Amino acid sequence: MIKSMIIKDVPPKTWNSHGDGDDRDFKSIGKGVVIEPGARIFLARFIEIEDNVYIGHDSIIKGYFDNRFAIGTGTWIGPQCFLYASAGIEIGRHVGIGPKVVIVTSHHDIGDRSLPILHASLKHAPVVIGDGADIGCSTVILPGVTIGAGAQIGAGSVVTKDVPGYSVYAGAPARVIRERG
Repeated sequence: MIKSMIIKDVPPKTWNSHGDGDDRDFKSIGKGVVIEPGARIFLARFIEIEDNVYIGHDSIIKGYFDNRFAIGTGTWIGPQCFLYASAGIEIGRHVGIGPKVVIVTSHHDIGDRSLPILHASLKHAPVVIGDGADIGCSTVILPGVTIGAGAQIGAGSVVTKDVPGYSVYAGAPARVIRERG
């Protein structure tokens, strides 16, 4: 049975559209970039893409005001990824990001029980992924995480804390499995 809770009288939220995701006016974009059909780009004017980057089919890439969203040379972003840079995302060079990976840089503050979580304020923290890292399919990377250079994250992991370079993490929450040889 679901318990009832007392919630402040919250006025109805007015939602704004983010557009159709067909924004290609990047802050900067390198040579040899492939953006597959169905990929949606929002607020591209805040996104920097270096050379030879691949963005897979049906991915959603969201830049954000006054925050850096940078994708390094040779990076591969698989199909159906969701990358939301409300606090900034920096992806190094030659990073592999498997299909259906989610990277978010904000979460709701759940401290005030009298508000629906949906109406609570947001807390923001950037995500940084070092050069040569590899992120397995369906991984979720939460706000404030730094993944070190050459680290590998196993498929289906939930990354809640920093990952040292050249280490292998997996699980939910992700934990160290071993160091790379």
